[in-house]
Amino acid sequence: MGTQLARHLIQEKHDVSLIEANPERARHASNHMDCLVLQDKGNSIYALEEAGIARADALVCVTESDELNMIICGLAESRYPDLIKIARVRNDDYVRLNRPEEDSSQEPRVLGINCFIHPDVEASRKVLSAVEHGVLGDIISFAGTNYELGAVDIAEASLFDGLVLTKYRAAVPGESLVTLVERGHGSGAEVILPAGSTVLGKGDRVFILAREGELDRIFRLAGHAEKPLRRIGIVGGGRLGCLIAEGLLEKTDPSESRGMAPKHRGFFSLFRGFISKRNYRVVIIDQDYNLCKELAARFPEALILNEDLSDEKFISEERIDGLDLVITTTAQQEFNIINAVYLKSRGVGRTIALVSSPGYAAVARKLGVDVVIPMNMVVVDSILSHLMGDSIIAVHRLGDGSINILELDTGEDAPVAGKALKDSRLPADSLVMLVNREGSAFIPKGDDVINSGDHTILITRKGNEAEISRLFNAAP
Repeated sequence: MGTQLARHLIQEKHDVSLIEANPERARHASNHMDCLVLQDKGNSIYALEEAGIARADALVCVTESDELNMIICGLAESRYPDLIKIARVRNDDYVRLNRPEEDSSQEPRVLGINCFIHPDVEASRKVLSAVEHGVLGDIISFAGTNYELGAVDIAEASLFDGLVLTKYRAAVPGESLVTLVERGHGSGAEVILPAGSTVLGKGDRVFILAREGELDRIFRLAGHAEKPLRRIGIVGGGRLGCLIAEGLLEKTDPSESRGMAPKHRGFFSLFRGFISKRNYRVVIIDQDYNLCKELAARFPEALILNEDLSDEKFISEERIDGLDLVITTTAQQEFNIINAVYLKSRGVGRTIALVSSPGYAAVARKLGVDVVIPMNMVVVDSILSHLMGDSIIAVHRLGDGSINILELDTGEDAPVAGKALKDSRLPADSLVMLVNREGSAFIPKGDDVINSGDHTILITRKGNEAEISRLFNAAP
């Protein structure tokens, strides 16, 4: 994760220093990245200062240890309190410490940490969003708007197979926009920012921006009919599986429930308002007997099965192959992919697999997994959203990471303010997809003018972030 984050920042012309205690990892990073790499422990103030922390704008700690990440931030706070400090943690108790109370006017900063990034929460949000849309494709929601970006593969003989984009508006009713096309696999893969002459074809993966509620209809036109999701299986009862189970089983935000234990109330409230819209029947499968006992006490409304998923007899007896959806959430990404593919071949309607890296995500999609959540990419995107400057408030990377979606607030003296889009001189391969103006969102055309204060959502190739930030930010 640290390597992925550093590589992205280096490509965006940021000055990066990397501290790694493991000699082999440090040597590999030094040989493959154009940045300062120190083979040392991060909880050494001398190592931090040798890495240039006195001149740094931000410190990001993504080691495997929650406590180590927090201690490093605390060390930095003792000498450099103005430094932005971001820590990756998995313990929800630590995250709750850094969340403001409802009646508090100021957000507390534990050990000077500006932001806690919780990988399981970030990934769970993605899973729950996909479930709410029928697991037809990957979904990105944009806060404060009624638009979503969905990705779906075009099926043979569907309306989209052979469709020229100049005829898209006539063929697809409503307001929507094809923003990106991924074509092919492996070394021959292409990532296309489409033009009117682009022709869609079977196997293409298309990213479509549309109003909430419209994506399901558009996905059907691409050849993917929505199937009811009632019986959902979760493979793996660890922290990630529990978060997903809570999101599926709760009918209202538990933070509003007076009778719920504070620990569980805070655990779920990390989703910030996800509300389950359907009555799901949840099955949780895990091989750890003691963990299953805890799960049974925690989720009395769910069926808990202490079994080995590779047991053919178990799958038949418990009718696992009759589930509408299976979500594989174990710590072994190969296991998640293999079981998702196997269970789908046995008749499971749809599958979601959690993997660590985008490379595995591409493999899983090619093998037929409906939705793949690459956890490292999800976490890196969340961290980047805090590091890209004042005007860029969120970053979403698509596909192989060569395409970014940026959410920006237009500054009062920004160069693009008051100009029509066609005159804004955006970098090549950049497109403004959506503008949110005073709570009203719309897909802009070339003659539309960008105003100061507009929240703008833009898609662009990697490498254009600095120029886009300059165009949308206030002049110094």
